[in-house]
Amino acid sequence: MREIIVGKNEDDQRLDRFLKKYLDDAPNSFIYKMIRKKNIELNRSRAKPEDMIFEGDKIQLFLAEKTIEKFQKKKEEVRSSLTPNIVYEDENIILINKESGVLSHGIKSDEFEENIVDSMISYLIQKGEYVPRIEKTFTPSICNRLDRNTSGIVIGAKNYPALKDINMATRKSGIRKFYKTIVRGELRDEFTDTAHLLKDEDKNMVSIKEYDVEGSKEIRTHIRPIKVSHGYSLLEIELLTGRTHQIRGHLSSLGYPIIGDRKYGDESVNGKFNLEYGLDNQWLHAYKIEFNSLEELEYLNGEVFTSQADDKIRAIEMDLFE
Repeated sequence: MREIIVGKNEDDQRLDRFLKKYLDDAPNSFIYKMIRKKNIELNRSRAKPEDMIFEGDKIQLFLAEKTIEKFQKKKEEVRSSLTPNIVYEDENIILINKESGVLSHGIKSDEFEENIVDSMISYLIQKGEYVPRIEKTFTPSICNRLDRNTSGIVIGAKNYPALKDINMATRKSGIRKFYKTIVRGELRDEFTDTAHLLKDEDKNMVSIKEYDVEGSKEIRTHIRPIKVSHGYSLLEIELLTGRTHQIRGHLSSLGYPIIGDRKYGDESVNGKFNLEYGLDNQWLHAYKIEFNSLEELEYLNGEVFTSQADDKIRAIEMDLFE
């Protein structure tokens, strides 16, 4: 018999969800069968899949050690040579300024590619803040994702309560996310636009519709001009909804494509900035995060964090608008 004491990184979740992570190679049918046959108990009492577990609870697995080990994936050592560019850090969260061209998280591939998640985990292991062998199910994770070629702030959660709190605040629109971008065209009025986004999974592209169509999702984007000059606009964008390629597709549909954007941009404009600056992807930087509606992390409410873009896109901004 193995007894598991629930820690803060397993607190406040359903028993079956915890077991699916703890015995991550076990079929769901096996887990539910073991609960039904009383081979898994909660606090020495009969358990149900929907039972909530909390810090300090004890889960009893009346299974052979060989069976438990068979159904637990071996944790691979995370190695990353990418040093995270840290904007802010405390005992619960870490804000990292992601460079353009770097993945937010790993992808399923035979070849490893550097990404923000692995760099964060490697950093926390080196600091001794995350020890994989003693964690039951939790792995530090990011709470927001940026496209490969979009730079800016990525929020990392060091523990499960932080991850849960940030995700809940995000659902309540409590985490405000602001981007800077440069578009073709002179846009002088501040406004919020509502439309519908339809994703083409095969092409990994989106189309923006004025009205709701089957399969589309509503999007809302707030657009504020910062500077306008020589046929271009520097904009601040606040995402009021967060959909794939929302900013890029939405601005393009309004007639203001982002410079450098190979999917939704203007080919001739892209060519100009590629020739003059070597810009080969969208000029889009997630430069500001504002925290609100947090409960566990209430000390962060009202806090605003900003990050600078890399030298290349800052040079374009200065040349066009300074």
